[in-house]
Amino acid sequence: MADSPAALFARQQLRAPVLRRASAEDRAGRLRKLGQWIEQNRVAIQDALYADFRKPRAETDVTEIWSSQVEIKHTLAHLKQWMRPRRVGTPMSLLGTTSWVYYEPKGVCLIVAPWNYPFYLAIDPLVSALAAGNCCIIKPSEMTPAVAALLSRMARELFDPAEVAVVEGDKDVATELLRLPFDHIFFTGSPVIGKVVMRAAAEHLTSVTLELGGKSPVLIDATANLRDAAEKIVWGKFINAGQTCVAPDYVLVHESVQERFVQEVRQAVGRFYDPQGEGVVHSDSYARIVNKHHFARLSGLLEDAQREGAQVAMGGIVDGSQCFIEPTLLLGASPESRVMQEEIFGPLLPIQPFRTLMEAADFVNARPRPLALYLFTQNAENQRYLIQHVAAGGCCVNETILHLAHPELPFGGVGNSGMGKAHGHYGFLAFSNEKAVLKQRTGRTGIKLMYPPYTSKVQKMIDWLMRLF
Repeated sequence: MADSPAALFARQQLRAPVLRRASAEDRAGRLRKLGQWIEQNRVAIQDALYADFRKPRAETDVTEIWSSQVEIKHTLAHLKQWMRPRRVGTPMSLLGTTSWVYYEPKGVCLIVAPWNYPFYLAIDPLVSALAAGNCCIIKPSEMTPAVAALLSRMARELFDPAEVAVVEGDKDVATELLRLPFDHIFFTGSPVIGKVVMRAAAEHLTSVTLELGGKSPVLIDATANLRDAAEKIVWGKFINAGQTCVAPDYVLVHESVQERFVQEVRQAVGRFYDPQGEGVVHSDSYARIVNKHHFARLSGLLEDAQREGAQVAMGGIVDGSQCFIEPTLLLGASPESRVMQEEIFGPLLPIQPFRTLMEAADFVNARPRPLALYLFTQNAENQRYLIQHVAAGGCCVNETILHLAHPELPFGGVGNSGMGKAHGHYGFLAFSNEKAVLKQRTGRTGIKLMYPPYTSKVQKMIDWLMRLF
């Protein structure tokens, strides 16, 4: 019989002091085993993603397997450097001391993975947690049961449950886990559930990394290369059928190029998903919506947008029998409609015109801060203006999504779109306590001159110190 979440947690609490003393080579060994398992189980990972929502095997290779291996290899290349205590300078007021920052694991960590990239978004934080020397419990999404079962098998084959364990189950299991006093929680999901996680963490003063979402905008000015922009936006929006936290959520395009941009998008969708003209529904390169619930939600967004006056400029075909929603462009959607208020997380793309950059920036800034911002321009001044004036967790210029794949860049949101950063060194730091260490010499020190009793002589010394430093 499998251990309960509480029993697993207790086992990991006992094991955590051992892992905190693990050398860089010990930690690297765990990561190498993980990388080898992923390589050996490539087909099994592809099969699981296809079983859960018909994810194309090539997309699984790129977005689930390759991206996981990039994180592992980057971490292995830098782990010794990251673990090394970092010396810091000494201010004049503390002459005689030496100081450094020591990186220690937080302890027992919980990773709550989502359903949209269910393998990668479990493995990526696991890599960071293991690199930092932690024990981990992973809670995969029940919406992708094939991947959840695969992750469970992976954990059994690679790790002692006292170090890494996978706990499957529904929201009741997640609630049970959130009652435990973890040392850190890494959650990927919606802002609504992120608030639930944060409230639960507050009961134990547990630190959190919240990778959430939001409505990531695209801004296209009059100088953009429209064919190039259309191809990159189509790829970023419709990969995984739009079920991507950093997918372009809506497009603001300069009114002078809107019509040409829409035409380029239509052509790009045809090239990518319907080269034979048989309909996107027959494409082997296009995923499905994960389940009936999310299909109904997206269908409702589409119907509501049309009732509010939006026009379907491309797509619009839905098929509930296979949770299929065609790549769809919406023109003239009301800013008050649900499709412009809620995170879409699916293959619906509203397009809105703008006249000035200030107008576009104000439109974005009037809404909760997005996880990503995408700018398409060949004008350096426009680029500077938008980067400076529009807040977002991350940004790509003349590209979509790829900042997520760069291991040297911090990934995360701001405000409603998240808290904390992940990937590479930033992920290592998220799962580490940066312990400040100061060493003082023995005997006579400057600070002793200001010990009590606070005589006039001591006060003069304090006054001198305040003027000097």
